[in-house]
Amino acid sequence: MTRLRLAGSLLLAGLVGLTACTGGDQPSPTAVVDRGVVSTGVSASGSLVSITQQNLGFTDGGRVTELLVEVGETVAAGQPLARLDDAEALSQVAAAQAGLDQQQASLGKLTGANTVEAAQASLASAESVLAATRDQVGAQNAANDTAVERARVQLAFDRKQLAAAQEKLETDRRACKRSGGSTASATPEPTADPSGGGLLGGLSGGSGTSGGSGLGAATTDPACTAVATDEQAVTTAKGQVITSQTALAQAEGTRDTGAASGRVSIANAESAVSDARSQLTGANNDAPADVAVQDAVVADARNTLADAQRALDDTLLRAPVAGTVSAINGAVGDVVPAASAATALAPGTDARIPQAVGSASAASGGAGAAGGGASAAGGAPFLTLNDLQTYQLVVPFEESDAARVAPNQTVDVTVDALPGVSLPATVVAVAPTATQLSGVVSYYATVVLNRTDPQLRDGQTAQADVRTEARNGVLRVPNTAVRQEGGRSVVDVPGDDGAAVTRQFVPGLVGDQFTEVRSGLDDGQQVLLPQATVEATPGRPGGGPGGGGQGGN
Repeated sequence: MTRLRLAGSLLLAGLVGLTACTGGDQPSPTAVVDRGVVSTGVSASGSLVSITQQNLGFTDGGRVTELLVEVGETVAAGQPLARLDDAEALSQVAAAQAGLDQQQASLGKLTGANTVEAAQASLASAESVLAATRDQVGAQNAANDTAVERARVQLAFDRKQLAAAQEKLETDRRACKRSGGSTASATPEPTADPSGGGLLGGLSGGSGTSGGSGLGAATTDPACTAVATDEQAVTTAKGQVITSQTALAQAEGTRDTGAASGRVSIANAESAVSDARSQLTGANNDAPADVAVQDAVVADARNTLADAQRALDDTLLRAPVAGTVSAINGAVGDVVPAASAATALAPGTDARIPQAVGSASAASGGAGAAGGGASAAGGAPFLTLNDLQTYQLVVPFEESDAARVAPNQTVDVTVDALPGVSLPATVVAVAPTATQLSGVVSYYATVVLNRTDPQLRDGQTAQADVRTEARNGVLRVPNTAVRQEGGRSVVDVPGDDGAAVTRQFVPGLVGDQFTEVRSGLDDGQQVLLPQATVEATPGRPGGGPGGGGQGGN
């Protein structure tokens, strides 16, 4: 029940209570014709959502090197949030700058500018890129070589451990056999070396004999007792050797791939240097038609540089607006994909349709109704930013109720988690197309709160009581006092002798609790209420005002 409805009910209950007697013969309860609000309304439940939500991600995927915020942190517009590895982007910017310098030098030559100096600058830039590329490739190759060497050392160590384990197993078996005892388990089958031979296969074959001892009487010889443990140690050592062999193969593959990629990068940089040298050597003036062509080439080179710079800038994720970080889907060291998720928007706003309102398909339908949202796709965003200063309520109304809801209508919002808190709100928009929710045709409506409360949280369940029609300051009479006779609206009023007198009046708007009085009744006039509205209260001598049809206003 809204605050207005509650106040109306309390007023009516007070008036009825004042007229109720505690004796056996109670007079008819009365109410007063007064001036106030007559309204009708509909209700629906939904979920609170922040006024805006930004699903953020990187334009291109990459490895996260810095995470500069935490969940729950409030950030300002433009504040850095996270950063990807930018080594490749920096290299692309340098290459694009060198290409632009080269093309500008060619244009200068065609237009009679200082061609030699421009070509020299282009050559110097290309040589700088070549040197940087060689340094980068050399460092990467060195790192890959180191990784391969470490893998080889590890494999050699693991093979020695396997050999020691197999030697100990054979020693204990021979000692157990000499003592006449028996081992606790059978000898495992030989295991082939996945590399196709070598130490593992040979040693595995060597450990495949059990010394010819069968299952005999139990023995307390320590050597016999240790055989089972030795066999397990050999099995573990074999597994470690296989793991080390795999790691070595992977390290060698990475080294070879990196070396090939490095050679290609160096070759490209050398080609750029060669072109720059040719430009410097063959500087001369060409035909005017070639100038126009070169102008276009320079413009294209500028665009390439701008794209490379944009890609570099995009490795740093910034907050587009102020807000609160509500979710982060990644950590430093993770490789994240390019952003691809979309948000289903509520009608008439940037707020999303929460999953709490309906199913994923319902969210998709609501997004279409909004005319600008898209169904969620492509996985979760890397980072979600919400404006938690203002909230909206996105609620689905079944079709008959939705037909009565329109923008700018007054709404009272109550939150399930906050008893006693009622917040004023306004309808922003109603979706023009329907959404199927559990087989019921419904229309989403967006309601914005006119004030907020520090206890509100994104996703809380709330109810919206929409006043679909309201008239303020009109003469009104309680609905419980009104009845129909011969198609006319009438009430009973007290006569001079105390008997009920029927009075006809002209009604206006019939609300949920009151009926508007156009004429026939006066302000302050008393009307009789049905006796059924007064019910005895247990433990009290008289009756109190009951719920005789007094619905919410």
